[in-house]
Amino acid sequence: MATPSRVRRQLPSSPWLFAAPGLLVTGAFVLWPFASTLVNSLTDRRTLVPGRFVGLANFRELLHDDMFWTGLRNSTLYIAGVVPALVLLPLLLALLVQRNIPGITFFRSAFYTPVVASIVVVGLIWVWLLDERGLVNSLLETVGIGRIGFLSDQWLLLLSAMAVTVWKGLGYYMIIYLAALANVPRELHEAAAVDGAGPVRRFLSVTVPAVRSTMVLVAALSSVAAFKVFSEVYLMAGPNGGPAGEDTTLVMLVQRTGTGLTGRVGYASALSVVVFAVTVALMLLVLRADRKEER
Repeated sequence: MATPSRVRRQLPSSPWLFAAPGLLVTGAFVLWPFASTLVNSLTDRRTLVPGRFVGLANFRELLHDDMFWTGLRNSTLYIAGVVPALVLLPLLLALLVQRNIPGITFFRSAFYTPVVASIVVVGLIWVWLLDERGLVNSLLETVGIGRIGFLSDQWLLLLSAMAVTVWKGLGYYMIIYLAALANVPRELHEAAAVDGAGPVRRFLSVTVPAVRSTMVLVAALSSVAAFKVFSEVYLMAGPNGGPAGEDTTLVMLVQRTGTGLTGRVGYASALSVVVFAVTVALMLLVLRADRKEER
């Protein structure tokens, strides 16, 4: 009879050989950069100057940095504005395009097109549309409303960037919801209809409970994406986050602080650690809320 130690020695090594490339890539592009960021966050390193150990000085400086609190506020507002829209709107869109009617494939493709489009192209298109002399303001002026500073007003610019994020993400989350809706038994809707439930009632009593786990997944993914937003605000507000940096997000602050010949790599690394910690906290909060709901 073979002993457990002998069985372990007889196990083939091929699984590790197959996993080795993935483990090497993960180590090189995830674990090593993360460890390097943690180490740098405890130093005063600059781009061209090796840093010395300063402990938690960078994190203490964060607490007194007005730009950090501005970035944290904007990133939090971004979550509050984007996540509810990306949880509900793609679900409604999926309900519309799941029907097998002539031409529906075209609309599915059309709604998904922004997902595969370059964010730079998307951002520049929306800048052109929302510019003071852009198409949207020209139409508003034609109907007598007057021009609106979508890209010059602090809050309108942030709302405009949120709208671009939602518009670009609709198709991606729509596909996720379509996969979930395909697993909802048709008999449940038929039984609810027989009981006299209307479309709204069937949506709330049948569809939402059936795809609740998918809604949690979408909420988690969109929360992380919204908190780490960079491209949309960068393209629409500029590298400084507006004239006085009032639309800066945390990730923009990391980029602006840590790049350039005199970039403060240590301080930017501390900012990155905070972004990572908040992202993990968001994921845990969403998952914990889901578990409480299941109970």
